[in-house]
Amino acid sequence: DKTMSLRKDLSEMHEWITQAEEEYLERDFEYKTPDELQRAVEELKRAKEEATQKEVKVKLITDSVNNFIAKAPPAAHEALKKELDVLITSYQRLCSRLSGKCKTLEEVWACWRELLSYLDAENKWLNEIELKLKATENVQGGAEEISESLDSLERLMRHPEDNRNQIRELAQTLTDGGILDELINEKLEKFNTRWEELQQQAVRRQKSLEQSIQSAQETDKTLRLIQESLAVIDKQLTAYIADRVDAAQVPQEAQ
Repeated sequence: DKTMSLRKDLSEMHEWITQAEEEYLERDFEYKTPDELQRAVEELKRAKEEATQKEVKVKLITDSVNNFIAKAPPAAHEALKKELDVLITSYQRLCSRLSGKCKTLEEVWACWRELLSYLDAENKWLNEIELKLKATENVQGGAEEISESLDSLERLMRHPEDNRNQIRELAQTLTDGGILDELINEKLEKFNTRWEELQQQAVRRQKSLEQSIQSAQETDKTLRLIQESLAVIDKQLTAYIADRVDAAQVPQEAQ
């Protein structure tokens, strides 16, 4: 009869809701690789869409029950109405939970992509430092050329900490939730080790260049004094030659 048919529809819908809850909301998920996380996001999107599409069926069941109640004797009302109310509540709760979990996972995926983006940017900067350290390894020339090399290195090292702070915060957010924790820890350890090593190399190179500048300046000063002294001696000897003074008469200058 009609009551049996309605109860069957209600029961089937209840079963679908229970199955969806067990499949997408009650299981413990572990995301150890980006592929697993991405698959979970796509799977949950599909589940959310499927639940939304079930709204048509819930409305049909609701209309059928209400139409039946309007014509059936009062004795049949209460049990069916109660079952319908439970179904509607369960369905709305399922949609809300699926939507919430889907949003959370999408945010987690965006967080992972953002972390990769910051790591990529910082590693490009570290590549630049490596190239600069090689370029300043054996700088030739005087104090001015060495000073230019030092300035270019110092400009590159004036790099804001913002990106590194973002990397730290995003990684913490993900690993606190047990998401991609092994992979993230591995990437961070590699990045931080490289960062520290290049920072130390850069500091050593800065000191080395500063010492080279000082040495070059001292050399330049000594050469200038020698040149000035030679100019004076040259002038004096030229005067002696003009006056036909014999070297034996001025032994000190002759030497």
